[in-house]
Amino acid sequence: MTSPALSVEQQIKQLDDARKLVLSDANYYPQIIQGILPIVAPPARVELRRWVAEFLAETFASPSIALSQKETLSLIVLETLRALIENPSEDAAVVKSVVQTAASVYPLVFRWIINNPYDTLTWERMLAIKSRIFRIWDSAAPGVRICCIKFAQRVVLVQTKGPDSDPRRGDPLEVSLSMVPPDHKLIPPKSLEAEASGLLDRMLAVFQENVSDAVLVDATLNSLSILIRARPHIANKILNVIMNFNPLKQANSPMTPKLRVMVKSMEKTTRSLLVHILKRDPQNPLGPRIQQYVERMMKSRADIFDEASRKRGPPEPTDGLDPAKRQKLGAQVVNAAPKFYVPPMTPGPHSIAELFTVTGDEALKAFDVSMLSENLVVKIGITILQRIDADTLNQAIDGIRQRYKSLGASQPELLNPETAPLGVDEDDDDYEPDFSTAETEEQILNKLDLISPEVEKVSAPNMALGHFTLPQPPPLTNSQAAEVGQGTVSRVFGVMQTLEEKIKKTKGGINRLAASSFDRDAWITILTRLATRTCTGLEGAEEEIKAEPSESEQQSLANMIRESLFLYILEDFRKRIDIAIAWLCEEWYNDKVQIKFSGNVVLHYEKWVLKIMDGMLPYLDASDRNVLVRFVSEIPGLSPEVLGRLKGLCRDPATVTIALTSLLFLTMQKPPAKKMVLGVVEEIWDTYEDARPFTLKLFAKYIPGLGERGKVEDDEKRTNGMEAIAA
Repeated sequence: MTSPALSVEQQIKQLDDARKLVLSDANYYPQIIQGILPIVAPPARVELRRWVAEFLAETFASPSIALSQKETLSLIVLETLRALIENPSEDAAVVKSVVQTAASVYPLVFRWIINNPYDTLTWERMLAIKSRIFRIWDSAAPGVRICCIKFAQRVVLVQTKGPDSDPRRGDPLEVSLSMVPPDHKLIPPKSLEAEASGLLDRMLAVFQENVSDAVLVDATLNSLSILIRARPHIANKILNVIMNFNPLKQANSPMTPKLRVMVKSMEKTTRSLLVHILKRDPQNPLGPRIQQYVERMMKSRADIFDEASRKRGPPEPTDGLDPAKRQKLGAQVVNAAPKFYVPPMTPGPHSIAELFTVTGDEALKAFDVSMLSENLVVKIGITILQRIDADTLNQAIDGIRQRYKSLGASQPELLNPETAPLGVDEDDDDYEPDFSTAETEEQILNKLDLISPEVEKVSAPNMALGHFTLPQPPPLTNSQAAEVGQGTVSRVFGVMQTLEEKIKKTKGGINRLAASSFDRDAWITILTRLATRTCTGLEGAEEEIKAEPSESEQQSLANMIRESLFLYILEDFRKRIDIAIAWLCEEWYNDKVQIKFSGNVVLHYEKWVLKIMDGMLPYLDASDRNVLVRFVSEIPGLSPEVLGRLKGLCRDPATVTIALTSLLFLTMQKPPAKKMVLGVVEEIWDTYEDARPFTLKLFAKYIPGLGERGKVEDDEKRTNGMEAIAA
């Protein structure tokens, strides 16, 4: 018994499940594609053909599939693509997806034919698809025509010579005419290059004809940007045609809203393309001409569109004036009707939000502005204030003022408690009380006689605010102050981590202000100054740098900043070596100033320069030569301990080169330290025999007799070796 046929919806659901499978694992693409190709046979429903065509377009545009796998799949789908596009009554959505697939497949098939010139059938199928696309280019739906432009751009890209045809050096996805042998049977290079030239002229014809379809113009401009970048030898031809194109030409005709949008779109796309070319290649020979074209187009755009959007003057009054004459100065002008209406408030209590709400849209009234961030609200407010019409704003303010006055007038008048009636309204005038039970005048007088005359009159309390002084906060302990300071330093480093590194360096000079740009470098300057200059004179006096600081020194704010800077630099010392140098320069300067005014001070420079070197030297390799040379050459002070750290690098054969190179740079560029550096070099010669060849190569002319000493030592070794063998 045969199973019932599935409906179209059920088949599409199964196809969607297959799509999810290949999106999770790209290895299933070959099986899925071979399984869905029979679905698009002529009796198939249009929904299934649309799904298959769209899936093929997604497949060959996916970056998750290997290039070799795409090339194999392209040979499988060619016949199906040919059958779909040659159907004259095919659905436009199917044709659009087929053209997109063909644009992705064409370079793959071209590469296959280059390497397999015997496969005539595959190339014939591709030629049939290409010729069909070029025939429907001018008569298809707009969406299909855009895809045809993309296919033509891909054909021009493939059938022109590229900058590099060697796949080992160039892009593996690059396919160009340079890869085709001159004697190829199926694809002769000269014929293909001529076809590409004619196809490029056909693409550029949209700028030379009176075409009013902005969609086609924008699609062509977007496709040409890739050709300009990838094929420099045809870029000048394309740019000359574009600069002879005037996207604002149609603005001279009656400006309808549709035409206005189209002209703006063409102008913006043209301008964006040319500006991008200038940014990518500032040395372009056509750069000055492109710049003039962009400026002229922007000026024309401002003259055309800004003139239409400018505020018009008030209409001329007609009462008592002749319309054929100019307006007289003494004429009575009738005020124009208000352009902005603020509805009055309804009777009853109202909130402050209702008082200042001028819109009648209930959806806007229900919107909760508190969900927006403060920065976004500020930007919106500034933009509105910059663009709002002054008359509209004044009318809105007048409307709010009238509301406020109406609310003030509708509030009940405050009653005097001494003269106000006790709960008796004017409407109760007709009420006649029963005097039979009421007190008489004589009874009231008797009660008043019984009241003591010594009762003082109760006065209202004085509600005025008195003088208030905020009490002093309790003093912080040392541990609390250290904790608060550590939190402040951590927040500053947190803010600094979110800032971008400064790309363009400011020029130095005596007139340069430190920390004036509010970027990461500015925060670094502030932190280094806080660490080196804030506690000057407040520290204990010592003759030398302490190996283990005291507890009070450990808790000081300056040392906490120093520790944080130290850790921040070591996180990425290769990129932050300039921060380390700037910090150590501040420490050195501070030490020198303190020594000048007082002999007994706590010195920090030597301690932290050694800590930084101990932190980064274990991670150096042969590629970090520039980092180490820059560090030791730009720090302001060199000591035997610093040079001893460089000497220690010579233990490792991997770092002996960068250590000796750094010492050579110091010898050449720092004459005051030359004697001390050469002494360290001689110690390296005596200590590390493996470093002697490179040391002799670099320092032979700086240390007299170093070459002869090396020869003598080699002869001694050779003699000792011979004696040992003879023995």
